[in-house]
Amino acid sequence: MKIAEPNTVFIAAPERREPRHRRRFGLLNLGFRPFYLCGAGFGAFALTVWLLVLSGMPLSGGYVLRADPVGWHAHEMVFGFAAAIVVGFLLTAVRAWTGRDTAKGAPLAALALLWLAGRVLVWSGPALPAAVVDSAFLPIAAILLLRVLVKAGNRRNYFVAAVLLAFGALNAAFHAFSFDARLDLAMRALYASAGIVVLLVGVVGGRVIPMFTANAIPGFVARRWRVVELAVAPMTLAAFVADACALDGRIVAVLALLACGVHLARMIGWRSFAVRGRPILAILHLAYAWLPLGFALLALSALGLARVPHSLAIHAFAAGAIGGAIIAMITRTARGHTGRPLVADRRDIACYALVLSASALRVLGPLVAPSWHSTWITSAGVCWVLAFALYVAAYAAPLFRPREDGKPG
Repeated sequence: MKIAEPNTVFIAAPERREPRHRRRFGLLNLGFRPFYLCGAGFGAFALTVWLLVLSGMPLSGGYVLRADPVGWHAHEMVFGFAAAIVVGFLLTAVRAWTGRDTAKGAPLAALALLWLAGRVLVWSGPALPAAVVDSAFLPIAAILLLRVLVKAGNRRNYFVAAVLLAFGALNAAFHAFSFDARLDLAMRALYASAGIVVLLVGVVGGRVIPMFTANAIPGFVARRWRVVELAVAPMTLAAFVADACALDGRIVAVLALLACGVHLARMIGWRSFAVRGRPILAILHLAYAWLPLGFALLALSALGLARVPHSLAIHAFAAGAIGGAIIAMITRTARGHTGRPLVADRRDIACYALVLSASALRVLGPLVAPSWHSTWITSAGVCWVLAFALYVAAYAAPLFRPREDGKPG
C-alpha cells in the first residue's frame, strides 16, 4: 500500500493564498480543524462519562449506554473519538496528496454535524435513528474523499476510501448486532474496527515516521527491508481478523507473533533510539512501539499464558498505539497547518506524557498488581481526560483562526 510518494511531506499545504476578506474565521477551512477539536474534546468527555459509570453514578441515557455501558464506551472511543480524528486527518492529507480542495465551508460543517448527531443519538436513542445517522458518517466521508481522488487521478490512494467504507460497515454491523441483543458479536465487530485503525497507524506511520526522522536528524538513514514492508499490512489485518472471528487461540497467537515481529523489525530499522531530545518526533516512535507490545500481549492472551486478559491487549492498541499516534499527529499537523513551528511546547509535551502515562497505567499496571485494577483504570482515565482537555485548551484558538500567512489550511 502506498500513501504518497516517498519524498512527499503530505502535511504541506498548497502555496496559493486566501483572499483577505476570507480570513476572519478559520474553523471550516480544512478538515483537521473541526474534527481534531471535536474529536479531542469528545475523547475527554467520553472518558469522563466512563469513569462516572465505573464509579456507580447513575446516568440518564438510552440505546447503547442503557443496554451495554461497556459497549457504549468501546463504540464511542472507536467510532466517536478515533473516527473523527481519522476523517479529519484524511480530509487534510488527501488535499495535500492531490492539490485539490476536500470538504470545507458548509459541506465540512454538515459532515461535522452528522458526526455530532451520531454521538448524541447513540447516547440518547431512539435506536433506529441512532444507527442510521451514526452509520452514515464514515461512508459519506469515504465518498467525499473518493470524489477528490478520482478527479485528481490519484489511483494509488483509492484504498483510503475502501478502508473508510470497511470501517463504516463494521459500525453498521455493531448496530445490527446490538438490535439483536448479540452483544458478544457487537464487541467482535469493535475488535475488528480497532484493527482497521491500527492498520492506518501502521501504514501511515511507516511512511511518515522515517521521513520526519530523516528531516529532523542530519545524516539519519532508516533501514527498510522489503519483506517486512510487504508483510506489515497483511499480518496486521490477519491477526485482528483471526481474533475478531474467535479462531483457535494457537492460530491467533501465531499471527499475532508474526505481526509483532514485523512491527518490531520496522522499529529496529528506524533506529528509534536516535530521536531522544526531540519530543514531537519521539512521541511518534513511542506510540508505534505499542504495536509490537500489543501483538505480544494478544498472543499471550490467546494462549491463556501469563494471565493476560484480552482487554489488556486491546487497550495496548487503543490507548497506547492509537491514542499515542493521535496525540502525536493532532499536535504536529495542527502546528504545521496553522503556520506554527514544528517544535513541541510545554503543553504539547504534557499531552504526550499524559497519554503515555494513561497507556502504561491501563495496560502495564494490571499486569504488575492485578489487585489494584480499579485504581489503575481510574488513574489512566484521569490522565487521558487531562491530556485531551489540555489539547483543546491549547489549540482551540489556533484552530478557530485562519493561518496568519494567508495560505489555505
